Amino acid sequence: MSLETITTISPITNKPILTRTGLSEEDLQSIPEKAARAFESFRRTTLAERQGIVKKALQLLAERQDELGKEITEQMGRPIAYTPKEISTAVMRGEYLLKISGDALKDTEGEPEKGFQRYIRKVPVGPVLILFPWNYPYLTLVNSIVPALLAGNSVILKPSPQTPTSAEQMQRVFIDAGLPEGVIQVFHSGSLTQIETLVRSPQIQLVCFTGSVANGLAVQNAASDRVTARIGLELGGKDPAYVRSDVDVKWAAEEIVDGAVFNSGQSCCSVERVYVDEKIHDDFVSAMQEVLKGYVLGDPFDKKTHVGPVVSKRSTETIRAHIKDALDKGAKDATPENESFRSPPADGNYVAPTLLTNVNHDMIVMTEETFGPVIPVMKVKDDAEAIRLMNDSQFGLTASIWTKDVAKGRELIDDLEAGTVFVNRCDYPAPDLAWVGWKNSGKGQTLSKFGFDQFVKLKSYHVKNYPQ
Repeated sequence: MSLETITTISPITNKPILTRTGLSEEDLQSIPEKAARAFESFRRTTLAERQGIVKKALQLLAERQDELGKEITEQMGRPIAYTPKEISTAVMRGEYLLKISGDALKDTEGEPEKGFQRYIRKVPVGPVLILFPWNYPYLTLVNSIVPALLAGNSVILKPSPQTPTSAEQMQRVFIDAGLPEGVIQVFHSGSLTQIETLVRSPQIQLVCFTGSVANGLAVQNAASDRVTARIGLELGGKDPAYVRSDVDVKWAAEEIVDGAVFNSGQSCCSVERVYVDEKIHDDFVSAMQEVLKGYVLGDPFDKKTHVGPVVSKRSTETIRAHIKDALDKGAKDATPENESFRSPPADGNYVAPTLLTNVNHDMIVMTEETFGPVIPVMKVKDDAEAIRLMNDSQFGLTASIWTKDVAKGRELIDDLEAGTVFVNRCDYPAPDLAWVGWKNSGKGQTLSKFGFDQFVKLKSYHVKNYPQ
């Protein structure tokens, strides 16, 4: 039986740039078995030993940021001006998790009782399967791999076929840092069936999945008859922003355009819908147009480029279908004239940043994840209407309020149905705050001290001194 050949297509040229080989039937059995054997040894290491390995690995990752950034640009198209920063940000995030690991993983003492030693210990769960995406491969991976290893688990990495080298590079830095053989394994697959087979493996104790709702549900369903299997899901977003009438429109426009268009809008926490107080709507749209006039769509290897291609032809088709649906239902294309928007490179998957007005919730662009550089703007009468519309979504990852009245902003975000809420900021997962999706945006959490919870199970120790 021939093995699957997995091909990475460049979003810049739409030509093949890499191939990898998929799994055999033997691999599907041997990978989790090897992970279980590695775990039995690795779980007996001390936290200090694991911290030393993680510290060294993060140092090596930082040293290689330019090389790794170039690979990200080649494979998924983000401009080279930004991709090395993904590596340095991943390192900073990992360093924070490393710093708090001693406190996050320490024993919890029970109530004092004479003649007894009583405490709760956090012990590793076992082999962890990490399925992570192409849009921020290192940032999403570091969220799971660092706490997983610090807790004493073995890990199996499955990268997106779009960015296959990310898992290989991460494995290499940890091996170079002294991680024992077999504690990290990497495999490539374009087959959901193979992934479901691995999820059903009795050795796998936790699956960390980042991706679409449909694939997340498939992973969850594959483990539905396994009591011991934990599933963490980070799924999608349709993240709203509300601009109140008291803002400096120029400043808010710059921030929100960046939050919507950075990485070509290909982020689960990108701003995907904007509600603006009707009193400043026209001024705010004009300010956004001025910001967009300064953006450059083009070759991601040109350091002047702000927006590169989207990841695939299929993504291009989806984004354009969302725009067309909106225009057919009465939306207006308010995108300003911009030469780079009119004439991007010919061969890649280029979608110009698009500003839409006169939108409503009958349009797909306001209800389904677009995952592209589209900014739909809707008028609202007041705070109450804005909050109602922001919450009118199947998703609940992040949401933001923009106002000079910070006290009022803090009051309003209490009513938002999202795992992370912002006032005067957006599109920013902070390592000291839990990253958690509400509704169909997922379940479980990463980052912060709570990000260690899914990688451990509790074991209570109740020891009575021997009678003398």
